[in-house]
Amino acid sequence: MSAFESTIKETAALIETALDEFLLQSEGPLGRVVDAMRWGALDGGKRLRPFLVIAAADMFGAPRARSIRVGCAVEMIHCYSLVHDDLPAMDDSDLRRGRPSVHKKFDDATAILAGDALLTQAFEILAEPETHPDGNVRCAVALELARASGKVGMVGGQMIDIYAEQKDFDLEGVTQLQRLKTGALIRFGAVGGGLIAEASSDEVAALAAYAEDLGLAFQIVDDILDATQDAETLGKPAGQDAEMDKATFIKLLGMDGAKSKAAELVERCKSHLDRFGNAAAPLKGAADFVFERKS
Repeated sequence: MSAFESTIKETAALIETALDEFLLQSEGPLGRVVDAMRWGALDGGKRLRPFLVIAAADMFGAPRARSIRVGCAVEMIHCYSLVHDDLPAMDDSDLRRGRPSVHKKFDDATAILAGDALLTQAFEILAEPETHPDGNVRCAVALELARASGKVGMVGGQMIDIYAEQKDFDLEGVTQLQRLKTGALIRFGAVGGGLIAEASSDEVAALAAYAEDLGLAFQIVDDILDATQDAETLGKPAGQDAEMDKATFIKLLGMDGAKSKAAELVERCKSHLDRFGNAAAPLKGAADFVFERKS
């Protein structure tokens, strides 16, 4: 195991512990939705987005207690999106992270409510004074996450993706789609870390440039994996893009072209961090990890 793999696993463990504490089990009918939230949010995933929050905040010496809370907030948003994404009205996926998706484990209505509750609790966490003593900083982080999550971010990208199933998208269209659907929350990871650490506007802009290229590289690799790996390896259905004839980077660039584009983006995204010197090593490691991942 590489040094970076050890680091991201350690970070994932910190987030897992914090999420477990945020999602305390309850009795009665309320307990069912909490159980569904826990099923959708715990025991899975690389926790890349919270890793970016923590690694970016660490560069500026921010307390881990604050960056972990912001990391949990963005992870809750990410997990809610997966819970809703798997529903029959969306991607109709029965498998997530190698086990039944939330609507299969519980039911459609409970999955919808669990996703809604994860979304809401993310902003509850950000609003609490424990996240940062300065309310202006908390507002800035919450505003950034709201934009990354909503109609000009992830939700907007998902809507474009649904529309794209009925229309042939060119490379520019697919790039825009994925910068929103996948890239917006990845961008928030790095930017949110900078904001909670009270980095300068120039430093936050460098983090944003890094994460925008990283998010696009992540999606290209996702397209490659969907086309080359099986469901057991991915922990979710494989080959769906081809079955649905979706406009993907593979379809538009070919396999070799997609791999070349991802490699180019990874090198470019790391160059945005040169100003931070050795302190940026974990974030640069994340870029290599995204390119080399197998699931």
